[in-house]
Amino acid sequence: MIEGQRILLTGGAGFIGTALVRRLCAANECVVFDLLRRNALVPAGLDRHPNVRLVQGDVRDPAALKAAMEGCGYVVHLASIAGVDTVLQNPVPTMEIALEGTLNALRCARDLGERVKRFVDFSTSEVFGRYAFRVGEGDVTTLGAVGEARWTYAVAKLATEHLCHCYHKQHGVPTVSLRPFNIFGPGQVGEGAIHAFVVRALRDEPITIHNEGDQIRSWCYIDDIVEAVLLTLEKDAAVGQAFNIGNARATVTIYQLARTVVRLAGSRSEIRFVPWNFPDVELRIPDTGKARALLGFQPRVELEDGILRTLAWYREKLDREAREASTGTSQGSSQGSSQGRSLGRGEP
Repeated sequence: MIEGQRILLTGGAGFIGTALVRRLCAANECVVFDLLRRNALVPAGLDRHPNVRLVQGDVRDPAALKAAMEGCGYVVHLASIAGVDTVLQNPVPTMEIALEGTLNALRCARDLGERVKRFVDFSTSEVFGRYAFRVGEGDVTTLGAVGEARWTYAVAKLATEHLCHCYHKQHGVPTVSLRPFNIFGPGQVGEGAIHAFVVRALRDEPITIHNEGDQIRSWCYIDDIVEAVLLTLEKDAAVGQAFNIGNARATVTIYQLARTVVRLAGSRSEIRFVPWNFPDVELRIPDTGKARALLGFQPRVELEDGILRTLAWYREKLDREAREASTGTSQGSSQGSSQGRSLGRGEP
């Protein structure tokens, strides 16, 4: 594991960024550059860690981004608009933040030259389109129909992958692209099926899934994606490559997922089916052989174990909030709500 480095994490206050900061900050200086639309860092108390510096800023602002990157040897570029419903409501900023933000970050890294040892860009499994069965990094990506907001996130992220590859080839920026497949776990903010299912199950509230719930997903626990990122920071073989990061063993339908969460939670939640007439990803299973061969990546947390860990974390959180509410000591939370419409799908 790298030590004694200054690491910039754009979008680092989000779910994955916060988990990365937690792992890195004991032995490194972490600069978190984030607009704080979704904020898991502050509720986790990591903004107060002596090795963490939180800078509120927009990746579309090149001057602010350049100032934040100064002196950093590693960049993990997570900043984006994410979540199906959020993307549908904000297609323009979705593309602007991905395209302008990534271009700004790459230019800053290029200007720093050899001081930047790694630039890790977060792409998405959405680049494979509606049907992705055991897809490898070299398989054909699929672009959705122009004008359909559902695919703006995937189109923009695929473009950022090309940008990273070009900046590596032409300017020598040591880039890596990661395609996460449905990450979940404690501390998740915003949308995401397991997050929503867990919170509703613990409250014995109805769980809503779209259509028949027969959409198929592979779920990857947060600790496994963190390990993958650390490997890309450490392994020279990662440079210039794109990697699928997920757990094909943890593959279920959305309906099976909801039933599993209800069972493990000992919940009385009813599962309800509602129509969803918009484009969706029907099948998403990764081939992570390349990450295994070049990085030594192997997902370790099985689905039910990950759900149990997530249930335990949210149970404690909900109990704490209930105690605070009863005593009038609640400080509020930026952890996001489980009440969004995106309850029966995965997330970009």
